[in-house]
Amino acid sequence: MLIVIGKLDLYRIFQIVSQHKSFSKASEELYMTQSAVSQSIAKLEQELGVTLFYRTPKGIILTNEGKVLEEHVKIALKRFELAEDDILNFTEMKTGELRIGVGDTISRYFLLPYLEQFYANYPGINLKILNGTTTEIVSYLKEGEADVGVCHLPVSDKQITVLPKKVIHDVFVCTPNYREKLPKTMTYEELLKQPLIFLEKEANSRVYVESFIEKKGLMLKPVFELGSYDLVLDFAKINLGISCVVREFSTHYLNDGSLVELELELEEEIPSRHVGIIYLKNYPLSKAAQKFVDSISL
Repeated sequence: MLIVIGKLDLYRIFQIVSQHKSFSKASEELYMTQSAVSQSIAKLEQELGVTLFYRTPKGIILTNEGKVLEEHVKIALKRFELAEDDILNFTEMKTGELRIGVGDTISRYFLLPYLEQFYANYPGINLKILNGTTTEIVSYLKEGEADVGVCHLPVSDKQITVLPKKVIHDVFVCTPNYREKLPKTMTYEELLKQPLIFLEKEANSRVYVESFIEKKGLMLKPVFELGSYDLVLDFAKINLGISCVVREFSTHYLNDGSLVELELELEEEIPSRHVGIIYLKNYPLSKAAQKFVDSISL
């Protein structure tokens, strides 16, 4: 059996010769000597164990075996051309898919403008959004379901590359009326006695703040534990207590005065953290994924 790998050039030469039915015309198109073309056909005939062309005084014509091979070679070479076109479309970002793992809050308050610009630049790239917590997004990456993740940091995993992209701050907010009921100064211990509104335990934001408070020897016991960031804000807006939110994701409420940040004389602010891009180490990003990562500015 002929091993095709390494013999593709012979089939290309055969196709050109059969198309022109002439060694000389084929040699001109291929920029080869007529002798080299003739030797290539002879080699292919030897490999296949058949005669592909009849040589006549008026030129060459395909044998029955040659006609059969010609039909198959036409199809095969066309498939190679289509494959090359598809690869070119991928490299030129005309087609493809980008799978992004991201949570609702970051998607709404951080990612949307970047997604809009990316889609405007590369409309042929199909965007697939996988919703999840930071822990779930890491799992999406490891299971091959997502190309990149956008999530709250920190993420500590030796298999994951972490790129911080935006500094964020966890703060406590309430309505102006509720603020008037609070003392002018307050310790964290006193703050924790207030009705607190937090995200659920699984949320990375909750884990980060809770860890900070526990290092002070205190225990967080929220009155409300919610699955939606918007609900955390809305519960504060109707005077149900004090919400822990991300300042940068709450600017609309803070700017219109419906909520105010508690600028209390606490002994220490919660350290800032980041929203960032994560993806698997030692695993090359697709061109679409790399373009997306590069588009997220610090």
